Amino acid sequence: MAEHLEPVRIPVPGGKIIEELAGRVSTGHNNYSVARMSAPAGWEEPAQTPVFDEVTYVVSGEILVHTGEGTETIRAGAALLTRAGERVRYEAGPDGADYLAVCVPAFSEEGAHRA
Repeated sequence: MAEHLEPVRIPVPGGKIIEELAGRVSTGHNNYSVARMSAPAGWEEPAQTPVFDEVTYVVSGEILVHTGEGTETIRAGAALLTRAGERVRYEAGPDGADYLAVCVPAFSEEGAHRA
């Protein structure tokens, strides 16, 4: 049966807004998560080496994604896939960013392995 999903806001520091549509917090799913994020200009988070793959799709603005291979700038309409076990760090571009994150398995704070 189809299920209407309402986002659940997850509090985080630094002015970033996370609204999880499906995942551990909002629907109890452990195998995947889908969240909408809004990050202000200047926002960045610590590096992480997550246990999940993550697809980051930028709706507006841009996200800078730092990996061991360098930095990718992902602009509106584009996406990036990072793999489990890869060290990665995200930051918002000069105008901030709105983006979607899909994680398999589902995002968890413990599974992010932040530095």
